[in-house]
Amino acid sequence: MKPLIAMRPGISSLAVVLLAASLWAPAAHAGDKAGDKAGDKKDKPKAASVQTVDSGSFGVFVKGQRVVTETFNIQQSNGINIIKAQLKETSGADPVTQKSEMRITANGDLLQYDWSQSTGGSLMVVPNNDFLLEKITPPGSSKTAEKPFLMPIASSILDNNFFVHREVLIWRYLQADCAPNGGDLKCQKGPAQFGILVPQDQTSASVRLDLVGKEKVAIHGAERELLRLNLKGENIEWSLWVDDQNQFKLMRVSIPADDTEVVRD
Repeated sequence: MKPLIAMRPGISSLAVVLLAASLWAPAAHAGDKAGDKAGDKKDKPKAASVQTVDSGSFGVFVKGQRVVTETFNIQQSNGINIIKAQLKETSGADPVTQKSEMRITANGDLLQYDWSQSTGGSLMVVPNNDFLLEKITPPGSSKTAEKPFLMPIASSILDNNFFVHREVLIWRYLQADCAPNGGDLKCQKGPAQFGILVPQDQTSASVRLDLVGKEKVAIHGAERELLRLNLKGENIEWSLWVDDQNQFKLMRVSIPADDTEVVRD
């Protein structure tokens, strides 16, 4: 699947901000109810607690035509954040699909990222001491090549076409750099810069996020007041809107240079 955006290379030496635990509030364990006996807590292992933070789908439109659907699910289980997504082309007799799964700790450190596509080929990104290592398996091959990156394990994964990765990045920015002030969000530090890795391109880059403010935006024919942010980098200029009344979920993305719009279904 041709990338809708290509991040340009350029390793960032800036440390990225950490993901605040309050964005991934763990669900209560069933065994922690007030009526449970202390002996039961000692004798019975606790079942894994799983909380769905967000799920749904995005429609990707190029020149007004839907070309890709991304379905996604963000969960937390025992302090580990799991972001799963699948891309499916909307045209062709045998649409190409891609899958990804990212696991990060409560403070945003990468544990593992996996990507694969239906036409063959896969990749994995894992920590390598204090940095990141990408392992690439080309289509039709059993041999894996390795590519190290001098990127800290707190770097953000922003892979091609997976817009849920942008939602996670926005959450990190809002929680770390912004605070409520009289019903609005105020970001004291201005634009925040992030080091990112684009696994499919095997490149790293530096991007920045900036809070613009509330705007009225059309979503499926209805006008909504949403919070706008700008994502910028080398040859990158996106506008993103999140719903500040509903857990800051990503609702719309505009990429004018590629004549592309992304809208939550």
